[in-house]
Amino acid sequence: MSLIDGSINPTDVPDVPDTAICPPALDSDSDSYANASSPEHIPSVPPPWTLKGDVYSFSWWTTGAQAKAGLPSMAYSPLEAASGYAAPESGKPVGGLSMIQILRYKDSPVGPYDELLVVPGSFDYTRDDAQDWNVPKHLARFDWSNNPDGSTTIKVFPHDTHPDDDIAEATASPVPFFQASFKPWRFAPSFPFATTWVNYLGITSTLVNPPLPQGNGSQGELPGTNRWCSVVPQQYSRRTMLGWFDIAQHRDDKGQLTGEHDNFWPTLNRWQLGMKMENADLAFGHPEETWDPPRSHL
Repeated sequence: MSLIDGSINPTDVPDVPDTAICPPALDSDSDSYANASSPEHIPSVPPPWTLKGDVYSFSWWTTGAQAKAGLPSMAYSPLEAASGYAAPESGKPVGGLSMIQILRYKDSPVGPYDELLVVPGSFDYTRDDAQDWNVPKHLARFDWSNNPDGSTTIKVFPHDTHPDDDIAEATASPVPFFQASFKPWRFAPSFPFATTWVNYLGITSTLVNPPLPQGNGSQGELPGTNRWCSVVPQQYSRRTMLGWFDIAQHRDDKGQLTGEHDNFWPTLNRWQLGMKMENADLAFGHPEETWDPPRSHL
């Protein structure tokens, strides 16, 4: 799932995955703007996109048994969860490398903004022939804090807490959907890193998404599309540093957990090894390919 800073217009944001699916290939394309039912007053900024910013990320492995049991509810925004986007025919989770990224874009074709990206692992999916691209985006407020101990805390407050409630979509939730603190290792040297290097380990960095359901966003930011698409995003930083993520989630004044799980994702422990890619160069090019949804066979 992807949540973006509500200070910009989300339909101006590049096509990167909402609930990003990571099968032997994952998602995005350029004609999706033509097929999307977005309001005419919202300008489109077609690919390719180049951006610069900081990328915070940590990964974990989802076993086949965990995937077979089904994804937790936070894997999808309410709109996508209630649509064919999350249906079995749009992909069966099979586990594998999973990831959370918090991206702080300092420069992009639409200016600075923030994004939370949840990649729940690999999926098996059915495909026909190719052509088109799409991306689910939902508004959120991002709070950033630089702490005295050198750590950085991020809290994300989503707008889309109800699938059919336009009023709820217009304002951010008072309770964070996700929070984490990252503290780099003090004496560990930084190093260059590119996400495409994982391809040499046999792990694809391609992103794939099924067609998007149309929603009633408060700013007209939830267009629908009718095709699958795939894209290969690129991230590179000369200065990447390792550190620890504290992903203990929000509790109220009485100490009660306000979310579903202590550490956001049901299988995760509180402390996660991760990294920060500082001043990273990011690119979202034209879609690798697009294709129609599989046809039903009667």
